[in-house]
Amino acid sequence: MKLRIKLLAILGFGAMLAPKLSKAQNPIITDVFTADPAPLVHNDTLYLYTSHDTASVASTNYEMKDWLVFSTTDMKNWTNHGPKLSPKDFSWATGDAYAAEVEERDGKFYFYVSTFHKDDDRSDGGAAIGVAVADSPLGPFEDAIGEALIYNEMTTDNPHGWDDIDPSVFVDDDGQAYMFWGNGSMKMVKLKDNMVELDGPIQYYNPENFIEGPWVYKRKDLYYLVYAGKGEERERIDYATSNSPEGPWEYQGILADSAPNSFSIHPGIIEYKGKDYFFYHNGVLPTGGSYRRSITVDYLHYNEDGTIQKVEQTEEGVEAVE
Repeated sequence: MKLRIKLLAILGFGAMLAPKLSKAQNPIITDVFTADPAPLVHNDTLYLYTSHDTASVASTNYEMKDWLVFSTTDMKNWTNHGPKLSPKDFSWATGDAYAAEVEERDGKFYFYVSTFHKDDDRSDGGAAIGVAVADSPLGPFEDAIGEALIYNEMTTDNPHGWDDIDPSVFVDDDGQAYMFWGNGSMKMVKLKDNMVELDGPIQYYNPENFIEGPWVYKRKDLYYLVYAGKGEERERIDYATSNSPEGPWEYQGILADSAPNSFSIHPGIIEYKGKDYFFYHNGVLPTGGSYRRSITVDYLHYNEDGTIQKVEQTEEGVEAVE
């Protein structure tokens, strides 16, 4: 890894003084702590939806109060559009704002989020997945259905109450939408065309080394499942491939090693202006760590057979594009 921490500390401090704009030298966002990157391309602009770490330096747990949105047209300059959604925007929700993803369909933008459910007549609490909708990638977003799309009691394969997190939504070429999520095991369910109703039973998978954070996409005729997997001491990124979004998934190996100074790592993959990018987070900014993370981006390279070359995590990041 080409992480020259001392140099990064000097550059990162200066960048933190700029409240709205940050340069694409890794980490790409330096004015706030961000995690769980979810990129989306719309009208020649790349939007990046992120979690927002607000924990103190001394904190021993996550504190994440809202979801942020950034954008770029050149992969070098990033505009901070600020918070666009919070668990407080869902009447049924409580707690923190965990990983989320936005999917576009028919001119609408669907914001799938993971947070926690209140203890009420619908659920006894635990992690839940909600969906908000807007007419623009920058919102305003509002709760699309007035209740959770997935709540803890709907999945019973894990005993812990935080297994329904980290949604990843993918619309196939035939128009069928799928949602993947999970901690400890991966779940998948089809969505109806309106993107806010389930279209069939929940299916369960156990990809090799799977922990959490699935990211699913299609390239040519191959489907890719990329996720946070079990490393020796910290999470790393593993991946699998399939000829169908419903599996079976064939394990392909390690895509990226553990992120420096962070227990967790979370993938977001996208093609933009002819290049492939791998977004993730680490903890290398000054005062950063596992609960004060920062999003970075590096190139993703494919082999001729469709397998992916192992990602090199760099300080330099990526070059500007026109």
